[in-house]
Amino acid sequence: MKPRTDPSLGGQSIYQIFPRNFTPEGTLDSAIPELARIAGLGFDIIYLTPVHPVGTLARKGLLGSPYAIADYRIVDPALGGEEALDHFLAAAHSLGLKVIMDMVFNHASPDSTLVITHPEWFIKGRDGKPGRKVDEWSDVVDLDFSVPALRTWLMETLLLWVDHGVDGFRCDVASLVPVDFWLEARKRTDAVKPTIWLAESVHKEFVGHMRSLGHYAACDSELHSAFDLTYDYDGREYLDCYLRGEKPISAYLEFMELQSWMYPAGALKARCLENHDQERIARLVPQPDRLINLNALWMLLPGTYFAYMGQEWALSHKPDLFSKDPLDRSTIDERHSAFFAAAHPVLKELRGSATDCSYRELASGVVLAEGRNAQGTVYTGIFNLDGRRGHVDMVKAGIAGLKGRDALKGGTVTIGKQLELCGEPLILLPV
Repeated sequence: MKPRTDPSLGGQSIYQIFPRNFTPEGTLDSAIPELARIAGLGFDIIYLTPVHPVGTLARKGLLGSPYAIADYRIVDPALGGEEALDHFLAAAHSLGLKVIMDMVFNHASPDSTLVITHPEWFIKGRDGKPGRKVDEWSDVVDLDFSVPALRTWLMETLLLWVDHGVDGFRCDVASLVPVDFWLEARKRTDAVKPTIWLAESVHKEFVGHMRSLGHYAACDSELHSAFDLTYDYDGREYLDCYLRGEKPISAYLEFMELQSWMYPAGALKARCLENHDQERIARLVPQPDRLINLNALWMLLPGTYFAYMGQEWALSHKPDLFSKDPLDRSTIDERHSAFFAAAHPVLKELRGSATDCSYRELASGVVLAEGRNAQGTVYTGIFNLDGRRGHVDMVKAGIAGLKGRDALKGGTVTIGKQLELCGEPLILLPV
């Protein structure tokens, strides 16, 4: 039986922090002063990339990937150690924020404590030594979930961090770890306290590739038996095609509708435009008007909105995963920042109050979004994703005479036979 997902997660938002590069100091203590600002933006959940020490053997870059973990049961002293994590958790909880930790159970660094103490807990390469399933991930070796002792040790590790005060887990490449492990892990943590479970599910093409090589790979629908949320990577191909100008945005919207049918009732997607693995959306979409509209639409899409640190400022440089590369706050886009701060709390509330949503293109790149609940229409949104200028024939679109209160700017708006396109989205509430 699927663990119960808190339905309020659909009206919440996640803010991802990569501690090494979030502040110039790169520590958990130095991130604490930012938490009030993040809470003020309307976020509910902080997602921390791995806080554990990084291995040195086969390290990529100067400092290595935080996903090549040396020890799952301690906090990296470079981040401030366990005391700093305690400070961070206390500060976040005092602001009403929950904190989820990144758990990387598919692989560990080649010189991790587990490799040293239990090399038999890893799959074997051609040389008989701990190996990996994905050759490109040369700084890690993969855990072997056919070993019962490994499963027990990992579940005890999860419980250690739950006892420490974390509120849940984001699980790296969760698709490559057996779902029956996640089900048991979820059962055991929920017995201590309700926890949030976010799966980094993978692109559907990667699932097929891994299976073709004879490896285990779970699809999103399987992961939803254990997780509250999965990544939107199964639909990312359609978004990327739109961003490259190869397909209309309707291709993504149509796949999103398919998602609502093929996953269990109540299943939620984490909707992100960027994260530590994906290119900054401000680099992919440098036009300010387009960027504002994209962010606003994603804040309203069904699921849980997920932003990467600095996305609220329209930063275009993605911090390097393998070195010290802190956010450059001198490049903040003030207009985007102000819009984000004003729009996100409003759009998040509307997303949470709508139980039925629909999306269609009124014209190329102009999306109409409608949200409803049992009482009727909650909102009507128009998003000019391509930054077009001119008019849309509302008679042809079938919604002439639209009238409502502007949720972002105030006042009453009436749209007759023609809609004049502008640079920011229009969100109308019933009057």
